Amino acid sequence: MKSGKILGLALAASLAVTPAIAQEKQSLAFVVNAASDFWKLAEAGVNAAQAELPDYDLQFRYPAQGTAALQNALMDDLVSAGTDAIMISSVDPKTSIDAFNRIAAQVPLFTTDSDAPDSDRIAYLGSSNTAAGIQAGEIALEALPDGGRCMGFVGFLGADNAIERIAGFRQAVEGSGIELVDVRGDDVDFARARSNVDDVLAADPSINCMVGFYSYNPPKIYEALQAAGQLGNITVIAFDEDPITLGAVREGTFAGTVVQDPYQWGYQGMHLMADYLEGDMSGVPEDGLIIVPTKVITQDNVDAFEAELTARING
Repeated sequence: MKSGKILGLALAASLAVTPAIAQEKQSLAFVVNAASDFWKLAEAGVNAAQAELPDYDLQFRYPAQGTAALQNALMDDLVSAGTDAIMISSVDPKTSIDAFNRIAAQVPLFTTDSDAPDSDRIAYLGSSNTAAGIQAGEIALEALPDGGRCMGFVGFLGADNAIERIAGFRQAVEGSGIELVDVRGDDVDFARARSNVDDVLAADPSINCMVGFYSYNPPKIYEALQAAGQLGNITVIAFDEDPITLGAVREGTFAGTVVQDPYQWGYQGMHLMADYLEGDMSGVPEDGLIIVPTKVITQDNVDAFEAELTARING
């Protein structure tokens, strides 16, 4: 009888702990468009959110290469593995609508950096790329009061963030004597990004202004201009906060850079998805757009900005 009582108590104890053991953490994923140092700040934001969301497993994922096919395959893998919500920076929104809708039918899907507004995504959290393009154009207006011929460089020509930044730049400089002659794409191939600049330097000496629309484009412009002995002779307008870019702004060889806030994309994005899974949809506006402001960095504020970046990356 004593052994039976012990067995009964053991069984009751096992039944009592089984639900707690079976209850797994929900998983949230932040998927980027390509391997780039730009995303380190977003990853720092995700890590900061993890400390405040102990009941969730937060993942930061890179596709094997910066292609829509591999990015969409990664999302399929995440869903198959039980991921509960995904935030993604789309490589090519226009060709990924069906894939996005397939994912959105299974888990809550959010976008960042490059939106896919024609898909069934719930909301976009990121910059207004049109506004950022306008800010870049304003840097050009101040740096080139007598006008200029600019060449642009970007990763994905078809991505919404590229299209909107380019359109914003052209809007800002319209009628000023500054012309964005063309934009060269490189599909996030760093060697090609550099060769694009070299080719322009060799082919068109009338170009006196260059615009790097993706984070790694300004450093490649810097390398090419330095090698050609043209650093400081050609006005450069940059995007984002690569260390080379910030150094060039500090030394005055770049006119300025427009910076986003990927740290907040990661931090706010994780909280947004966690709230959504818990039934709190108050963070999703009616238009589905959550805009994190961009700002202009020049010689006047580059040191303070870089100190802030260092503090965030170091946690």
